[in-house]
Amino acid sequence: MDRLDAMSVFVATVETGRLSAAGRRLGMPLATVSRKVADLEAQLHARLLHRSTRKLTLTDAGENYLAACKRILGDIDEAERAAAGEYRAPKGDLVVTAPIVFGRLHLLPIVAEFLAAYPDVDVRLVLGDRALNLLDDHVDLALRIGNLPDSEHIARQIGVVRLVTCASAGYVKKHGAPLHPRDLIAHDCVTFDGLTRPQAWTFRESNADISVPIHSRLIVNTAEAAIDAAVIGVGIVCVMSYQVAELFRARKLKLVLDAFELPPLPVHLLYTRQGQLPLKLRAFIDFVVPRLAACF
Repeated sequence: MDRLDAMSVFVATVETGRLSAAGRRLGMPLATVSRKVADLEAQLHARLLHRSTRKLTLTDAGENYLAACKRILGDIDEAERAAAGEYRAPKGDLVVTAPIVFGRLHLLPIVAEFLAAYPDVDVRLVLGDRALNLLDDHVDLALRIGNLPDSEHIARQIGVVRLVTCASAGYVKKHGAPLHPRDLIAHDCVTFDGLTRPQAWTFRESNADISVPIHSRLIVNTAEAAIDAAVIGVGIVCVMSYQVAELFRARKLKLVLDAFELPPLPVHLLYTRQGQLPLKLRAFIDFVVPRLAACF
């Protein structure tokens, strides 16, 4: 049995929660994944996983062994990267994640410039509005919008964005503009369900947050759909400022209730604390920071 290979399969099984999902991640048949985990348990003379029809859970021995596996595999990965020269010149693979719209509008063009400047570095850009775990998902660098929870990761702020409320000129001409957040109950609203609640939106008045009821005529699950609906006059929308900046300049949308905006949200680059930062990551950070800062 290849012990390191079996460890990798075990870690993937725990992280994905299912043997079949681990197989898909690793490009390995389900039967092979199951056999490798079983062989590992036989070798250790210990059960690592409780198996049921719905889910897998770790045993006490499995909890301890998982931590050891991650540490060992991490040390091996570090040694291989050092041997490959990753600490002598920018080279290798980088995994970078960012919110979908911000990543598409601002980060992707910068990544393209970076690839042209550093031909020995390849980038996997993962765009999604769900925050990935840097360690479990093997992410080198994450761009995060909003206040960060306490963690041991290193965070570097690069700017701020606003949560803005806006509508098309056509909508305002037909329905008028709300003068106070409480007026929204009499207006048609479009809600991006991943950012705001469909029943109430939050604003700031006299240095205090206020929650006001709204009437969501349309609820969608992407920011792009919410913005498109606002542009064609379906209703008032509440989104991030960077998502509609071009539409403001083109006068396809206009601000409303800007006197009641919440405090701006910070934008950070987040990466794990390491003994020696790989040159590929250092080069990427140094490259993107001034360019991203110019976006705000």
